[in-house]
This record gives sequence, structure tokens and C-alpha cells, in this order.
Amino acid sequence: MGESRLILTTGLDACVVAYPLPEWNAFEARLSRLPQFDASVIMLRRIYVSGAVECDVDKLGRILIPATLRKHAALTREALWAGMGPNIELWDKAAYEAVRNDVLDDPEKRQAMARRLADLGL
Repeated sequence: MGESRLILTTGLDACVVAYPLPEWNAFEARLSRLPQFDASVIMLRRIYVSGAVECDVDKLGRILIPATLRKHAALTREALWAGMGPNIELWDKAAYEAVRNDVLDDPEKRQAMARRLADLGL
């Protein structure tokens, strides 16, 4: 990512979401243009924005994850970063594999996902 600071926040899933500062600022700008009284927007602000913490990345590329975020993601000894494009997610390894396998092991879920992605133009 190349940033010395990241914004970490609670994910909608049981993970920590990390944004480089410019990406977080762009996300907040998009969010500020949404209807302020829409229930989903309000909940996203409560979950995502209110839990956000700016954290330093040290010279060795390490970052201290605040306890509240570690608890939200149920992070244990084994964790993994999952690249998501403009952001990355930090997951407990077993939890990530369970979520991933839930879709990969179910042909109906895979087909539904493929249809939805086709609807979105992917």
C-alpha cells in the first residue's frame, strides 16, 4: 500500500478493514453525499465510521491493531490479510476460510454469486 498510516475500522463481517488515508477520505466523501436519514446509511456510519482508528505502520510494515478491533474480528494467533482492491481486510484465518468455503462448497451459492456478478457487468 505504501502508506505510513492506515485507517482501520470494523467490517460488516467479522474482520478489520484497512484503508490507505486517501482511500478512506474518498470513502467518507462518498458517504457524506448519501441521504443522512436513510437507515442503512446511519447504520453504516455507526458500524464503519464510528469505529475507525488512524494507525501508524512502522518501518518494518507492522501495525498495532487496537483491542476493540481485535475483539470485533475475533483475531487469534493466525490471521491473514485479504486484498480487496482499494482496501484490505484482516481476518482470523479460520473465520476467513469458513466464510470462503461456505460459498465455494455450495454450488447454489456459487451460481447465485455468478449471476449477481454478471448482473453487475463482471
